[in-house]
Amino acid sequence: MTTTSPLHFVTLLGSLRKASFNAAVARALPDIAPEGIAITPLGSIGTFPHYSQDVQEEGFPAPVLTMAQQIATADAVVIVTPEYNYSVPGVLKNAIDWLSRVSPQPLAGKPVALVTASPGMIGGARAQYHLRQSLVFLDAYVLNRPEAMIGQVTGKVDAQTLELSDVATREFLARQLDALAALARTLSPRAIT
Repeated sequence: MTTTSPLHFVTLLGSLRKASFNAAVARALPDIAPEGIAITPLGSIGTFPHYSQDVQEEGFPAPVLTMAQQIATADAVVIVTPEYNYSVPGVLKNAIDWLSRVSPQPLAGKPVALVTASPGMIGGARAQYHLRQSLVFLDAYVLNRPEAMIGQVTGKVDAQTLELSDVATREFLARQLDALAALARTLSPRAIT
């Protein structure tokens, strides 16, 4: 008889703002995750210095190596990010540039789900597509469907508590996590015992 082992996902947040809508989405994920999935946040990418090969040659910063190890040991990654100027926030791109230099590459072969949230109608779709381009180069397995682009997020996060309160959005994200779990189990022999 085959049983499924619990899965561990990590969240990578592309926003540094204290009252970030995307942070509210990321904080909601552990509570809405289907049974058998534990989700923990990675550290802040705001601790990474600007990428420079000169800095890398002096030694990888500790926060980069810590995050790379956490990603490497996770069953999957959920990247939650806003869209800045039709693209990925610079701080997230910087983190990806740092992580791409670590060997072995922690995102290679890793299942990844993308979640973008925006006050606008299309929910950060352009940022998500730019992010996909970088992740394809890193050989990550980006979940194709369902795509989570949360439009008009200001009406879906409680202004007082900064918690994701919209029931339909929470249910949709739970379905995305379930699909990510299925992908992770397909790709990882460790997930099936």
